[in-house]
Amino acid sequence: MSKIMKFIIGAVGGLAALGALGTGALFVAARVVGAPDGLGVRDGRLAPCPASPNCVSTQADPADREHAMQPITYGGPAASAITSIAELVAAEPRAEIVTSEGPYLHAVFRSPTMGYPDDVEFYVDEAAGLIHFRSAARLGESDLGVNRRRMQGLSAALEAVLR
Repeated sequence: MSKIMKFIIGAVGGLAALGALGTGALFVAARVVGAPDGLGVRDGRLAPCPASPNCVSTQADPADREHAMQPITYGGPAASAITSIAELVAAEPRAEIVTSEGPYLHAVFRSPTMGYPDDVEFYVDEAAGLIHFRSAARLGESDLGVNRRRMQGLSAALEAVLR
């Protein structure tokens, strides 16, 4: 075998090993990275989305088409809405409710293969008759639309339950 062939084989093997290390590092990070600071409700608002496209929120500027979604309308007490939200979230695969206090619920959803965490928050604004939510990936830049699709599904399910 020529020196060039040995070099190429070694280089490809080295790149594969680096790729495996990178994947392994992301796998470990997905398990140990904590929730970001700033989650929760402050002055009736959930945290704003970061500039990255891996977040959606009903409280984003409506002109921000990348992040903005419509809140869910409902009638009734906030406690009933939170109970319905908790039941729907608990039924989702790879979802865990972290906090449910008063009109606020925080859950973590994990991706099926690597277990990447997404923070999903709900805030029931009883005075306005609206359920606001925010769903954001903890890691990476893009989520390939996962958070938007998740929240579209949960919104439709909640609207059906709350009518």
